[in-house]
Amino acid sequence: MDWIRTAFRRLIARPFKQVLHWLGDFARRHPVLYSLRTKLVAPYAILTLIIAMLGIFVITSLVSASFQERFDNQLVEASTVAADGIVRMERKHLSTARLLANMQGVPGWVEDGDIQSLRAILEGVALNDAVEVMTVLDSSGQALVTLHYDVEQHELVYYTGDDFSFFTPVQKTLQGQVDEEGDKFVGLVATRFGPAIFTTAPIRDEKGKLVGVLMIGSRVESVIVELEQQALTDIIILDPSGTLIATTLVEPDEGYGVLELGPLTSQGTGFQSINRKINLYGREYEIQYAPFILRNEAMGYLGTVMRSDYIINTLSTSRTSFSLVFTLGTLAVIVLGYILAQHIARPILRLRSISQAVAGGDLEQSSGLQRNDEIGELANAFDIMTLRLRERTEEAARLYIETVNRNKELAEINARLQAAQAQLVQSEKLAAVGQLTAGIVHDVKNPLAVIKGLSEELAEEIEGDEFVQQGLQTIRDSATRANVIVTDLLKFARQSTPEMQRRDMRDTLNSVFRLTEYLLRKGKITLELNMPKKPVMILYDAQQIEQVLINLVTNAVQAMPDGGTLTANLSTHEGQAEIDIQDTGIGIPPENLPRIFDPFFTTKPEGEGTGLGLSVSYGIISEHGGKIEVESEPGVGTTFRISLPMREGKSEQEMEPVEEHAAHSGR
Repeated sequence: MDWIRTAFRRLIARPFKQVLHWLGDFARRHPVLYSLRTKLVAPYAILTLIIAMLGIFVITSLVSASFQERFDNQLVEASTVAADGIVRMERKHLSTARLLANMQGVPGWVEDGDIQSLRAILEGVALNDAVEVMTVLDSSGQALVTLHYDVEQHELVYYTGDDFSFFTPVQKTLQGQVDEEGDKFVGLVATRFGPAIFTTAPIRDEKGKLVGVLMIGSRVESVIVELEQQALTDIIILDPSGTLIATTLVEPDEGYGVLELGPLTSQGTGFQSINRKINLYGREYEIQYAPFILRNEAMGYLGTVMRSDYIINTLSTSRTSFSLVFTLGTLAVIVLGYILAQHIARPILRLRSISQAVAGGDLEQSSGLQRNDEIGELANAFDIMTLRLRERTEEAARLYIETVNRNKELAEINARLQAAQAQLVQSEKLAAVGQLTAGIVHDVKNPLAVIKGLSEELAEEIEGDEFVQQGLQTIRDSATRANVIVTDLLKFARQSTPEMQRRDMRDTLNSVFRLTEYLLRKGKITLELNMPKKPVMILYDAQQIEQVLINLVTNAVQAMPDGGTLTANLSTHEGQAEIDIQDTGIGIPPENLPRIFDPFFTTKPEGEGTGLGLSVSYGIISEHGGKIEVESEPGVGTTFRISLPMREGKSEQEMEPVEEHAAHSGR
């Protein structure tokens, strides 16, 4: 035992102590090894190297063990995808068959042998649904017409006279057989354009009599091309005897026989899945054969082919890739350790400099550190301290700005209240005048009619006395004038319900200025009409709006006795259509502006106006849900602005009649 202890001291203990002593001397000569950065980075580097080596070994072993299994699963999955593609094709055939078999007119065309009509309907379905093959058979199984749609060439080819009476699905359909799936059958048959998969469906007339058979199909070559795109593998289809029907593989030097299953092999399996490894084109391939199922019946085998010679190459590539990844990961962890060391030192130095700045009176300082450790807590406490100091100085400014904004809001609210109050006062004035007028207008019109009638009778009876005739004429004229005034009062009191229709306001403006063209020309008025190029569609009563505009134009002409310029502008703004009528006339004194829309108020000479025109206009615009405003400066001119909503308003049936509204309001 002594020699063992002696050997241990010489071979292990002494060399180990010497290594430790050397490491201690090296560390003393290089103080950087005692720094915080080294203490953080070194453990990361050593631990990462160990994990990297273990990871390369473990992962490479696992990949080598499971890669073949994953390849087999991928091959099986490709086979499943191909089988699902067959199911989708079958469903598409069934959908098209149901559509055509139940389409109106088809049974009659089949029974009458109307090939032209059948071709037309088949052509439409083929182009819309991209159906490759469609055949219509008579009750004996003979083809009336066969349509072959070449999807790649986008060309339709027609055939007639083919005999499908031997085809088992056709026989079952003609015999009226029905199985668990119904009266539709699927099968594989050779045609003049190659083997095809057909779905058959009976064609019955309105009485249920079988008059023919409809066949919807796809060429096997087209089917396997589509399956290849879906499964991302080459496809093989064999018949029940194991003989090749079609494949997407290029024929190998040894021929297609290498892809086939012998009769004994195929019969012995009972249409079970088969996995084969073969050599094609000098490379290793693996084939997964699965039953080729149509309508729950095995029609042969469906094979998916994948190369298998790249597995070893892939394992080698994977080992290299993993080594590279772990190497890069090791370097990344070392860099990360260095960055972490920097992230500990830098925040401490930053907090020191910021503290010095705050001590000097700069309260706008902020650490800007977002951390969840002790350094972050220290930085957060510092930021809260400076924030509270800043908040006290900013509070006064914030309150001042808030006060200014609230004063502006109150001013806007006050302005809107004053405008609403003015409109309410104007509405109350109109209501009061309307109530008064409605009560007396009929009592005044009747006496006026009597006065006018008696004066006319007296004028006929008394002839020759010129003085009396002049007096009677004066009576008639005065009665007529009074009747006009009373009529205007009646119109004002009983304004008609607007006949609201959606129109282009530009047409109404054009109509107004056509009607007032002579008046403008006579008054030496220059018209400037500005309208947008696009229609301005509004729901309004064109006749009433014309009345308002003509009244404004007439007033403008009368305000320019020596001529001038009349400007009419039509524009849209924030959902409103605005019409401005501006003149260069004598203007309206400021003291008269508040009363301009009052009934019976007028600045015209006596006998030239009743003072109801603007009041009636105000009522019409109000009935339309709009508003009318006036701006005027004596000696410069006057501008009337009409605003009408462009939104959908009430229809004519929905609006309340004026007389009924007056009755409810106490007029």
